Amino acid sequence: MKSFRLALHLPLVAAFIVTVPARAEDGAAVAELHEAIKPTPRDGRWGERHKQINARIAKGNVDLVFIGDSITQGWEGKGRAVWQEFYGERNAANLGIGGDRTQHVLWRLENGNIDGVSPKLAVVMIGTNNSSRNPAEQTIEGVEAIVASLRERLPKTKILLMAVFPRGPNAEDPKRLENDKVNRAIAKHDDGEMVRFLDIKDAFLEKDGTLTREIMPDLLHLSEDGYRRWAEAIEPSLKRLMQE
Repeated sequence: MKSFRLALHLPLVAAFIVTVPARAEDGAAVAELHEAIKPTPRDGRWGERHKQINARIAKGNVDLVFIGDSITQGWEGKGRAVWQEFYGERNAANLGIGGDRTQHVLWRLENGNIDGVSPKLAVVMIGTNNSSRNPAEQTIEGVEAIVASLRERLPKTKILLMAVFPRGPNAEDPKRLENDKVNRAIAKHDDGEMVRFLDIKDAFLEKDGTLTREIMPDLLHLSEDGYRRWAEAIEPSLKRLMQE
């Protein structure tokens, strides 16, 4: 086996080239794209949610987008009041879909979720659902591909790349440990200008590293208080990046 560097249809963003394994077939090297970096749609209610997002984006007037999974979609549930308080007057759009992994977000970015808009800022928090299916190394590449896609498609949009939120009861939780590996790697893509990395785990965790059910009732998804902590923790960064 050997490896080669493959830019994922992202010629304008060389910094996010992803390394994937390759093999020789009929004298040629063929990339083995793992699922975390292969844009993939889902079925069922996911499709309806995707259409709803596209309909919102088609209306335009979008200065701020949140991109992610059920934790992001939850701004429309337990986080609704906090969203209205912090983002109701900021022309914000919620691009979260429950259950999404990196490959699903990649597909959505290619199929309407950001067409025709140029937000000031995109807040990205994705990857925790990959921890059940992919090793950290693949999740890292999936997150990198999302950032690269955004940089190519929305060159004027700044990105606030969030560390994957802590999960599980304590610091020894296996999935939290996987997410920690992801966070250490994606933090390196903070370029000080267009992509900024932010880890707000301290807003959620107790001093001993445990999570309480008051913040995350199922030790994964946020309560209303959890959404308030999220909003308050990123507010200084939002104001700065949106030049408010």
